[in-house]
Amino acid sequence: MLFASASALVLSTGVAWAECAPETWQDCAGKPWVDGDKMETPLGSIWWPNPQWGEGDEAGSTNWYTQPEVVLRALAEADQGKTYKLAHPYSADMPLFGARKFVLRIPATPTGGPLGGNQVVWNDEFLATEVGQVGTQFDGLGHIGVAIDPTDKAEMRFYNGFSIAEMGDPYGLKMLGTEKLNPIVARGVLIDLAAARGVESMNAGECASMDDVNAALERQGMADFQFAEGDAILLRYGWESHWGDPETYNGGEPGICLDVARWIANDVKAGVTGGDSWAATDPVPYPDEPGCIFCIHQYLQTRHGIVNQENLALKQLADDGVYVFAYIYTPTPIAGATGSMGSPLAID
Repeated sequence: MLFASASALVLSTGVAWAECAPETWQDCAGKPWVDGDKMETPLGSIWWPNPQWGEGDEAGSTNWYTQPEVVLRALAEADQGKTYKLAHPYSADMPLFGARKFVLRIPATPTGGPLGGNQVVWNDEFLATEVGQVGTQFDGLGHIGVAIDPTDKAEMRFYNGFSIAEMGDPYGLKMLGTEKLNPIVARGVLIDLAAARGVESMNAGECASMDDVNAALERQGMADFQFAEGDAILLRYGWESHWGDPETYNGGEPGICLDVARWIANDVKAGVTGGDSWAATDPVPYPDEPGCIFCIHQYLQTRHGIVNQENLALKQLADDGVYVFAYIYTPTPIAGATGSMGSPLAID
């Protein structure tokens, strides 16, 4: 999400910035998204170097998938041989955040040929889009950051402390591009929050707490389930039911509360988060916290380096009662990209 567009979206709802304003972020001490006992940044204490992966690391939570035991744990769940394609089809009329576009053209049909005695012909396409930030999209670690000083690019910080001053370039990020990430082969765990609440879909601006997570796990027969480092945590709010209505889909969304984000980062040490909404984790607006604009994204991605998959199609897993599976996705390694389109798979 672009910060300017995100702020405009929230402000357009009539929410006032009554406190904890951008120019007085030191007053945010004690807010749910703040960590540590020093207001060195709008998120509290500085978060670099990353204590898990070390100074200079650019792969974040995808480092888990270089560890054979994490990959083998995932593959052990693919014992039924049934696959689920978790991406929505990409089209010009799908929900798109802000002013983003998806434009596909085939300049001529056929694009080339005929050639040779065999008279070969072929079709090519031209695609114009924010290639990492549309449809079923994957957020890399150069996507979301924090402006400690909005007048100084050296103090606009991302995962592991990288700044816009050192990584920014009009031809692609010089650090934290998606080419730095590892392929993901994770044990996926679906948490069906909508079903636990007994609704088709949670409402925009609602956040699910750890009570909701525990209720969902209880309902799924997983009250004693042992999560492990590197697991992919997929959150189902039921928001996918609005995919065919972009105005409703883009008009807000449910998400998780910060207690769940802390559990994901500190207790599970997840390798991936994902959800069936356009931010996957953040409620818009965050309930009772007008100063929180995608602060779940910042907590998980910027502070902890946990990558995020958005706009997933999760109803099929819920309908089949498949809650634990192999989750496989390879971010397209476009050098300097902020994210990636693509089709993640679940294998039961």
